[in-house]
Amino acid sequence: MRVHVTDLKPGDLLQNDVYNSSGLHMLMKGSTLSEDDLSKLLQHGIEYADVEHTTSDLHSDAQTLPSDQTRLLTNLFNDTIKGTESLFQQAMEKGFIDETQVDEILFTLTEQLEKQKDVVSLLLMLDGDSDYTYNHSLQVGMLAFYIAGWMGYNPEECLTVAKAGYLHDIGKSKIPSEILHKPGKLTTEEFDEMKKHSFYGYDIIKESTQDEILATVALQHHEREDGSGYPHGLRGDEIHPYARITAVADVYSAMTTNRVYQTKQELISVLCELYSLSFGQLNAEATQELIKHMLPNFIGKRVLLTTGQTGLIVLNNPADYFRPLVQTSTAFIDLAKERDIAIVEIYVQ
Repeated sequence: MRVHVTDLKPGDLLQNDVYNSSGLHMLMKGSTLSEDDLSKLLQHGIEYADVEHTTSDLHSDAQTLPSDQTRLLTNLFNDTIKGTESLFQQAMEKGFIDETQVDEILFTLTEQLEKQKDVVSLLLMLDGDSDYTYNHSLQVGMLAFYIAGWMGYNPEECLTVAKAGYLHDIGKSKIPSEILHKPGKLTTEEFDEMKKHSFYGYDIIKESTQDEILATVALQHHEREDGSGYPHGLRGDEIHPYARITAVADVYSAMTTNRVYQTKQELISVLCELYSLSFGQLNAEATQELIKHMLPNFIGKRVLLTTGQTGLIVLNNPADYFRPLVQTSTAFIDLAKERDIAIVEIYVQ
């Protein structure tokens, strides 16, 4: 069957060899197409290929979690957010938290995260109406866990990074509610008070766990590679590796989640912003591992475009990874070429 390149899917089987316009042999007959192969065909301007087992059904390759997994994870996230609220209440009232409760929450959470590869769907499931601080704590713990694994940390280290990420904002329990939930821009005095949450977090975690590393991450998660962060203006290797991972997770979660003073941004465009920040403010390795492992998860996701059209992301564009190829019901839209069109929202299914 002769199929246009934009209709090809990973897993399709080539019936004939593929050559580019210069006669260079690109792919061998009998090959099973991968995402890299599809990108290669686009790069070389190849329009058609002969394949078996292909389908043009717009929704056939949508990456969605099975309904039973969705229910399980939704319940898990809701329970985790309730547990997080309880921990913040403890910290506010007593100045310490129950580490056993933290460990129980993290064990149950990471046990499920280890089974999930589609991180984008998990983030979209967490895009709810729950209190930003609690939702954000869960997201940062989750993302820190994945980033650490992608960077090659062992399971025990990944669990520690997840715990550090999950607790990174516990110091906000000591910030007055009128500052924490202020809908407008903070005054200089209010921002100075807000920045104290790093110190408060260090004290609460150290008092509760006696763990210097976990406490240090809470203290340093707003430090930046170029020294522009707070509270101590640390640079590069002066920042603990776990805090550098948590910083990446923190920024990504903050930018993609609704807050009282900021509307969430679309997930792919934020990855593009993070890429820019990795050349100075955020740790490059942690940031680029996040980007590398997140981008494939967008394939098959349903999106809303600025034109009002909906469609599916069918390919990460090799010319611009952050502006993919989108298939609508009537056309293929290459966002790398159609610069006036953008993705407004990505849907979980």
